Amino acid sequence: MNIRRMNTSAAGFDGQFQSLLAHTNEPDPQLIDTVQNIINDIRQRGDVALLEYTNRFDRRNATLADLELPVSMLQDAIENIPDQMRQALETSADRIRVYHEKQKQESWLYKDQQGNTLGQQVTPLDRVGVYVPGGKAAYPSSVLMNVVPAKVAGVIEIIMVVPCPQGEHNPLVLAAAAIAGVDRVFSIGGAQAVAALAYGTDTVPRVDKIVGPGNNFVATAKRLVFGVVGIDMIAGPSEILIITDGTADPDWIAMDMFAQSEHDEEASSILICPDVGYLDAVSASIDRLLPAMERSEIISTALENNGALILCKDMDEAIHLTNRFAPEHLELAVADPEKLLTGIRHAGAIFMGCYTAEVLGDYCAGPNHVLPTSRSARFSSPLGVYDFQKRSSVIRCTRNSVQELANVASTLAHGEGLTAHARSAEYRLMQ
Repeated sequence: MNIRRMNTSAAGFDGQFQSLLAHTNEPDPQLIDTVQNIINDIRQRGDVALLEYTNRFDRRNATLADLELPVSMLQDAIENIPDQMRQALETSADRIRVYHEKQKQESWLYKDQQGNTLGQQVTPLDRVGVYVPGGKAAYPSSVLMNVVPAKVAGVIEIIMVVPCPQGEHNPLVLAAAAIAGVDRVFSIGGAQAVAALAYGTDTVPRVDKIVGPGNNFVATAKRLVFGVVGIDMIAGPSEILIITDGTADPDWIAMDMFAQSEHDEEASSILICPDVGYLDAVSASIDRLLPAMERSEIISTALENNGALILCKDMDEAIHLTNRFAPEHLELAVADPEKLLTGIRHAGAIFMGCYTAEVLGDYCAGPNHVLPTSRSARFSSPLGVYDFQKRSSVIRCTRNSVQELANVASTLAHGEGLTAHARSAEYRLMQ
């Protein structure tokens, strides 16, 4: 296995590390043009175009009536999946719900010294569209992570879209939709589904926000419809960065890197450690364990193209590199993770200690697995209840309390040359 080795003390290291930071999924101009054409077609021809794209790309012979799945199909899925799987989905949903309940924001009001009432009213979004990938793999966990926070926030209606190649429906995805509380499900996908959610058709209702992962066509479509609707984020290749002091079993660390790398060939897995002998041990574990992995070819390609074992001087340098990378997932596989935590400024999710595998966060720990990628953890956060709530400012002045504010506003408005603004405030002084 030819995974790159890097040493922070070696000449040229900074350039090598910079190449890791440049790993993104920026769309090419041709892809943008293709997706924009699909969006424009959906806007102009609505359901007719949506059905054409669905039948072409998903190799179906569907009618418009086939696109929305009956609620009974979701309930049937719950009844027919194995009991152990149902229990796992319900346990995960409960844990996600409990965690996200703590994020819910409430409205508030207060009075200032002049007697003006000021505050903030928090309200949920009316309608949210949740995109769930289909095709190569099924992701019921993605359903839970996107839908449960929206339900906690109080979103009135949740519309789920999921591509169904050759008309096949994944029962785990449908069961997760029922458990999470999805209101309506449409068996559509790709850029055409994003466009239908953003602009609406006679069949698919227009939503206020679109969340959920997808391929490059989906990500590009979300980028292009942003502003017409809200979106969660533009997801890039999945990432994990692991800091270890050498106390974790090398096999554990190798498998954590495999778990991230098996997503796809673009996934990134980075290990940073001050012990060269330990890096050698992890490298040996990778070589020994990789052949037994079902997705070994994908893992191997991802590790060779985007993986790295980095020898650092000490833990301070490891933290510095981590903050530069701003990883989606960060494992602190060390004896005392709390000691390092205060130095971490940029990471989507932080997994503390050797026993806290990142995969637990993917499925059932409770925090959301929809996380910022491509260094966007420098300025954004995991998906949460706050993404499904809006905040309206509240202001109320009385006859007496308005006097001071009106004088201040009038002065500032005159300073900006906006006479009507000034007069609007001054009229309140004349009563």
